Amino acid sequence: MNVLVGLGGSDESIKTLRRTIERTQEVGDDLTVAVLDKPESPRSQDEMYDDTAKLLDDAGVDSEIVRLEGDPGSSLVDYAEQGEYDQLVIGGGTLSPMGKIQLGPITEFVLLNAPTTVKLVR
Repeated sequence: MNVLVGLGGSDESIKTLRRTIERTQEVGDDLTVAVLDKPESPRSQDEMYDDTAKLLDDAGVDSEIVRLEGDPGSSLVDYAEQGEYDQLVIGGGTLSPMGKIQLGPITEFVLLNAPTTVKLVR
């Protein structure tokens, strides 16, 4: 399977990447990692890129890493449209006090506009 994972700079992104690496090791997916430009995130795009490269290297997973500029949701959907991906993986979503999932605006945009199946890691 050809998988694209989109990462901001949050702890959720690191969790998403780790889970995606585990799956890639188990089933041999072709993996592309898109590091998004999210200035409000705890990690800068450069820090996230470096963390991603280290995690992939430590796991022995060969993957292309790309940097995407501009609006995170739009740039990820646009990039996914340019490739032949079977799945797009993103992290996100929190639980409300009532136990229902709450999606942020970027996650919601990607879920509604992605050209392929989206896997949401929580």
